[in-house]
Amino acid sequence: MNQGALARGVELFNQGEFWHAHEAWEEAWLEEDDEPKRFLQGLIQVAAGYYKATVQNQPGGCVKLLTAGLAKLSHQPDSFEGVELLAFRAAVLRTLAQARRWQAGELPGLERAAIPRLAHTATSGPRAP
Repeated sequence: MNQGALARGVELFNQGEFWHAHEAWEEAWLEEDDEPKRFLQGLIQVAAGYYKATVQNQPGGCVKLLTAGLAKLSHQPDSFEGVELLAFRAAVLRTLAQARRWQAGELPGLERAAIPRLAHTATSGPRAP
């Protein structure tokens, strides 16, 4: 996997630059197949969901993309390509619940503080199982 693009995407995501994270991960996604491709697509969709929430103020798009991204990430191990997914998935689930309440008109928006960060340790070894 293109570890440079993966790490760049993680850094951009953690800075709240969701569109740019999406673009960095897409660079790596274009080169991959099978599980690495599904993993990257999950990250891309989650980033796009947060972009919908924070920039476009679209709760429906946020819910749709977070749901799709989580579905792809749920098939991955707790750590994949050096990205820690266990806590990340749980945090995205919490913000998805908040986004659903926003979509239903119960909240004025998604709390920026609820958006998780990704933990990433560069890896050059074999891929996660």
